[in-house]
Amino acid sequence: MRTRAEALERLQRDRFDVVVIGGGITGAGVAFDAATRGYSVALVERDDWSCGTSSRSSKMVHGGLRYLQNFDLGLVREALLERELLVRLAPNLVKPLPFLVPAFEGARRDFRIGVGLNMYDVMARNPRRRRRAQREAAEEGGEYWSPDRHRTIDGEEVVSFLPALESRNATSAYLFFDCQTDDSRLVLTVLGEAERFGAVCCNGAHVAELIEDAGRAAGVVCEEAESGERFTIAADNVVNATGVWADQIRPEEIHAEEEVPTIRPSRGTHILIERERLPLNAAVVVPAGQDRTIFALPWYGQTLIGTTDNDYEGSLEHPPVADGDVHYLLDAVNTYFDRDIGPDELAGAYAGVRPLISSADPKKSVDISRKAELFETSSGLITITGGKLTTWRRMAKMVVDRMVEREFRTAPCRTDEIPLGEPVDPRELRSRDVVPADSLRHIADRYGHFAERVLELCVERPQLGAPILPGLPDLLADNQGRQVLDH
Repeated sequence: MRTRAEALERLQRDRFDVVVIGGGITGAGVAFDAATRGYSVALVERDDWSCGTSSRSSKMVHGGLRYLQNFDLGLVREALLERELLVRLAPNLVKPLPFLVPAFEGARRDFRIGVGLNMYDVMARNPRRRRRAQREAAEEGGEYWSPDRHRTIDGEEVVSFLPALESRNATSAYLFFDCQTDDSRLVLTVLGEAERFGAVCCNGAHVAELIEDAGRAAGVVCEEAESGERFTIAADNVVNATGVWADQIRPEEIHAEEEVPTIRPSRGTHILIERERLPLNAAVVVPAGQDRTIFALPWYGQTLIGTTDNDYEGSLEHPPVADGDVHYLLDAVNTYFDRDIGPDELAGAYAGVRPLISSADPKKSVDISRKAELFETSSGLITITGGKLTTWRRMAKMVVDRMVEREFRTAPCRTDEIPLGEPVDPRELRSRDVVPADSLRHIADRYGHFAERVLELCVERPQLGAPILPGLPDLLADNQGRQVLDH
């Protein structure tokens, strides 16, 4: 892996087939896809990798059960197929998680949820892909995962999954499966794979100008964060993958407003609660009033709750956690679990801004789903925005397919078959005895085969093998490990 100084030198010296703007999951995915198809790729990020929306998600790779209410069947189907694929390609990062929808004494299970879960089951099926994946897993000596059909469980099993519900005497629940991921680590893993295929990636490089040559996008002018110096990256294609900032990167001249997106930011707030106050071994769908639901799920030794979904007009760089959002989430959780958790008991909170698209085309209505859209200006600038974490690979494919099409190349997508990182069995790590057992699994899942290098830091400096907080898996070495592996 090259250093940042080496990347800066390459960016200024070489000419590239494509420069990608944005170091979140979408930009990383575009760089990865393009590099695996033989393009020379430059990727620049203004701040740090995954510092925006990509690090402030609900930590789920899922179909989106609630989107069935809006009849976004195509979106749900696409996300479910991507979920199955990502479990296979990144098994240490994308893991199955049981989800429950409980019912209580005197109340029947909501038949609408049952109908939705039946649809969920059907749309998750892809027999041809499944046979291929099963064959490949067997050849590699690995395991193939595909979710079982949803089923009904009794009250005793509900409590084993959700100890926090013991006092409410749940009588039954629907049980189904989605997946969970460490969103930032997923971004960094995809970036690592992009670099492995030749992409040159550099953070701390703000795009100040777009370059055009004879009316065509021909590169960007960047400003280096530490020195303030400007430099030029020459490229045949320019891709804007900046998410919620996508409508702020525009050519000097556009023929019609329909060529660029108009973003309608939506803030999603999450809160963290100590596991002792709300113990969960699975995720649960929590009613939140007005036919809305939120999730509560286990997350690195704590309980994560979210999300809100409100129009937002403030700073995109550091969206604050609104008091009203915190009270909304706590009210839902306290009512559902019969608790009295106050804002002063939170272990943490964060807010991210989703890039919902409001088209400037009067013939199109506002898209309030998570559907991704691709825009192309007359200069050839490609912008991809919208979408969600689960569908990052398909969004990247949309972009590179368009580049291939307009250049009359033959270069099929390969990202559906290239593993993301390399998983490791924690029992096989040589230095496994230097950290607590819970932290060992955590490190193996987060870093894959790089876990050995993190453990080596703990051998060199034993104090780094201690937990940051007692009872939680994160180690002091995590911070050092990220600096070593991600620089």
